[in-house]
Amino acid sequence: MFGDQKVSFSGVQPSGNLTIGNYLGALRNFSTYSEEYKTFYCVVDEHAITVRQIPAELRRRTYETLALYMACGLDPEKNTLYVQSMVHEHAELSWILNCFTMFGELSRMTQFKDKSAKHADNINAGLFTYPVLMASDILLYQTDVVPVGIDQKQHVELCRDIAMRFNQVYPDTFTIPEPIVAKQGRKIMSLAEPTKKMSKSDENPNAVVYILDDRDTIIRKFKRAVTDSESEIRYDEAAKPGVSNLLSIYSCFTGKTIEEAEKEFAGKGYGDFKAAVGEVTADALAPVQAEFARRLADKAGLEAQMKKGAEEASYYARRTLSKVQKKLGFVQLH
Repeated sequence: MFGDQKVSFSGVQPSGNLTIGNYLGALRNFSTYSEEYKTFYCVVDEHAITVRQIPAELRRRTYETLALYMACGLDPEKNTLYVQSMVHEHAELSWILNCFTMFGELSRMTQFKDKSAKHADNINAGLFTYPVLMASDILLYQTDVVPVGIDQKQHVELCRDIAMRFNQVYPDTFTIPEPIVAKQGRKIMSLAEPTKKMSKSDENPNAVVYILDDRDTIIRKFKRAVTDSESEIRYDEAAKPGVSNLLSIYSCFTGKTIEEAEKEFAGKGYGDFKAAVGEVTADALAPVQAEFARRLADKAGLEAQMKKGAEEASYYARRTLSKVQKKLGFVQLH
């Protein structure tokens, strides 16, 4: 907490097109926090390099992610929008927190197991200690709340453990953050394999709807979505995961409850239902896409925001890092 205002922190990787899962579970909700909290939204490019990146693509996607933040309603005057690698305190605090994190804790992280299986030829130390850098991101700003997708909740819980462990040795250093998981859209599933989470790295293009997909592509993907051999449109995650996922998406984009959506499509076929989900998704994303294109065309404006955001973030980050270094006994010259 800084002054009387509580702090919210969140970050998005610039590692490929973001999906409607990212949008519904996180990005769309971000702007609501700026009314209540001091908000930090970070493009976490340092996290992205646990997997090999093509430099030119990483740079391009960093600009795109910042533009997308603003296109999703994040006002740079009300939120601190910045790029992680431009604030060196993230990496510095991460090394210190590595020394307060147990090997066993990191080895139990679900995402490490998943990514190790996917990238068996590059199981690097960064992939293993990724959650410690995430803890640094959060703790640097004395964060009170962290809006996350349900799959990231485990990382915030580890962050809390690290902070409490540090505070036991050096009292009153870090605020203990709380995760906030959006109730709606917290887990959007693959259109091709509805028992699996929608992932931006899915190799099947029909499984994923990206925020920047054009209207025809969005509608086509929903028309091809896997459902089941029945014909009834009802919510039942176990028996009807495909239909349930489509009902969730429809509910999120229209603001209707699942029950209202079930009534609306009672007696209708899967074809009409899938087309309708595609239409409301395309309608909702159209203004986001238009604003994204406008922001991305202004490269100088994006770079000015990167500079301004990094300066704002560094001001707060330095305060926490200096406090930590002093408590540890590092010599500080003024």
